[in-house]
Amino acid sequence: MSFLLISLLILGLSWWVQYRLKSKMEEYSKVPFRGNMSGAQVAAKMLRDHGIYDVTIQSVDGKLSDFYNPFDKTVNLSPEVYQGTSVTSAAIAAHECGHAVQHANAYFWLGLRSRVVPFVNFAANWVQWILLAGMLLMGFAGIFGVYVLLIGVALFAVTTVFSFITLPVEFDASNRALAWLDNSGSTSTQEHAMAKDALTWAAMTYVVAALGSLVTLLYYISMFLRRR
Repeated sequence: MSFLLISLLILGLSWWVQYRLKSKMEEYSKVPFRGNMSGAQVAAKMLRDHGIYDVTIQSVDGKLSDFYNPFDKTVNLSPEVYQGTSVTSAAIAAHECGHAVQHANAYFWLGLRSRVVPFVNFAANWVQWILLAGMLLMGFAGIFGVYVLLIGVALFAVTTVFSFITLPVEFDASNRALAWLDNSGSTSTQEHAMAKDALTWAAMTYVVAALGSLVTLLYYISMFLRRR
């Protein structure tokens, strides 16, 4: 019952954060960015100002599908961000370039996250099936089912650790973006406050996801300990 209540609380918190993020992004997407620069132009300027010339900026399909790929050194921006000339577009573009700056400076947490991605992908593909198999097998296979469940718990732990490794990466990228927007004179005081607000709510989605993953992991661990 306590797990159910906590899960509902996390779910409600997740909904609230997503709602606030969406509303903030929509609000600031109506505010023109200084100099009428598009997200692609903001990204290009930030990369140049940091002496980074080997990163490609490209448009990708989707809404809020923006990401930096350290494996092929690309800043991938959704069409609204790539072409947009709003505070929202500038903030998102600068944030993704923040990851490129992390990569160029060998930021520890980004490097660690990149190294564990193959393990996380493997765990994500198999964890639910193994957890389900473990719970089913416990009913008639005894200790064998318990150990299958343990494997599932270990795989889920990998995804949970990854979600926490992601937190410093995302917060640091936002800090780098905001510092550049301020130091380069690209934003007014009001625009800077808007960009910070939008990026803060974006970062909170990762915090809630990490907390939800941790709660679920603790539930599976308690299940294993009860059945051991």
